[in-house]
Amino acid sequence: MEDSSVQNAIARQYHASLAMLGQAIELCSEPLWLSEDYKNRFWHIAYHAVFYTHLYLQTAEADFHPWPKYRKDSQYLGPRPWAPGEARRVDPPYTKAEVQEYFEVCRAEVDTRVPTLDLAAASGFSWLPFNKLELQFYNIRHVQHHAGQLADRLRTAAGIGLGWVR
Repeated sequence: MEDSSVQNAIARQYHASLAMLGQAIELCSEPLWLSEDYKNRFWHIAYHAVFYTHLYLQTAEADFHPWPKYRKDSQYLGPRPWAPGEARRVDPPYTKAEVQEYFEVCRAEVDTRVPTLDLAAASGFSWLPFNKLELQFYNIRHVQHHAGQLADRLRTAAGIGLGWVR
């Protein structure tokens, strides 16, 4: 299989996973978006998933330029890896419109970055010791993990189901 065919498949899977995450974001009510009934609020999980999608689409950590509305360390759902005992709370929350704006940046990044990937190259991230091909699987799996988490929260809290995206 040629790289371009693999890259096309990767891009399709990114878009499907992101579409499911986008549905969850879109269908979330304002009270659920901000609810503190959960350890990690809905907005924070959605932002976290979008942030890491954006990050891992880059060639390397050094090439990453955060979204202009980025707030320092807002991507972490728990303690930062180098400060395991710290309590974390990110305030103020990102609004749904802000996360949707960032989400659109990430969707565009898929179309810009994926076709140019050297799939055999190193991941570009010292904490992820595998190649770019595996990084794409890892990243898509991460998006889908959080899309599923948010879908479950929507169903449990509001009786809203998400459709499967092919």
